[in-house]
Amino acid sequence: MMSVSVQKVTEPVLIGEGPHWDEQTQALYFVSIDEKTIHKYVPETGLHTKTTLHGRVSFIISVEGASDHFVVGLERHFVIIKWDGGDGSEVEIIKELAEVDIETPANRLNDGKVDPKGRLFAGTMGQMAPTGEFEKEKGSLYRLDDRGCVKICDKINVSNGLAWDMKEKAFYYIDSIDYKIRRYDYDVETGDISNKSYVYDFKKNEVNGGPDGMTIDTEGNLWVAIFYGSCVLKVDPRRGIILDKVDIPAKQITSVTFGGRNLDTLFVTTASLNIGEEQKPPCGAIFMVTGLGVKGHPNVKFKLPAN
Repeated sequence: MMSVSVQKVTEPVLIGEGPHWDEQTQALYFVSIDEKTIHKYVPETGLHTKTTLHGRVSFIISVEGASDHFVVGLERHFVIIKWDGGDGSEVEIIKELAEVDIETPANRLNDGKVDPKGRLFAGTMGQMAPTGEFEKEKGSLYRLDDRGCVKICDKINVSNGLAWDMKEKAFYYIDSIDYKIRRYDYDVETGDISNKSYVYDFKKNEVNGGPDGMTIDTEGNLWVAIFYGSCVLKVDPRRGIILDKVDIPAKQITSVTFGGRNLDTLFVTTASLNIGEEQKPPCGAIFMVTGLGVKGHPNVKFKLPAN
């Protein structure tokens, strides 16, 4: 039996988020939200590069058909950028696709991910007070595709983890302040979601910390980052039980994705926010977890709308 290994692979950032594995470049892309930086890490060489944008950036996802084009969440805007991946190299803004939450300008985009058909799903959140409390029900979840940018959920607190299961025709979603994983019926042809239910309740099950980003493996199990929980939990959403726990040497675990040549490496982003107490290194680093014995799906690239 393989033994699980957890390895720190980058120096700490403030709020590491939005990990996206690009199979073509064999690289992990991620962001540091408040530092306004986008990052590229290549495991096979250990090279870690970054550059700065003009605004808080919440996710970075490759665009189909253009190796140096990405869709990013920039404050409340969905934007296409061009970046060569070089350290400190200039970013060109190619196009703005949409602006959301115009009526709540203090909001910002948070987690974003592309569904199996290339549509972008991303949500927003309200402001965080110095105490760490968030504004309630100020956010929404959006879908961006050929039909435009559509609000598909409202009254969201902190929009976070997203995952799809084609076999189960399910869309899984986390609003962190709910402390639950939602399940929706998912129409793969339209991207529409319906029939909300809950498949796991973290508070009820007395899990320390709250759910943040998540991904799904090929067996249909969810891997959930636990903020303030120093771990990633493997959850079976069909039975509503925890199957495994991976301890991470940082308190604020923000998100996860599978990558590597065989898609069997779990990349984990973390934060080093000094809320209540100092978060010393390696808090804020990116970690690489191997030996889990499972594989993930390829991270899908964003399909640019035709219009």
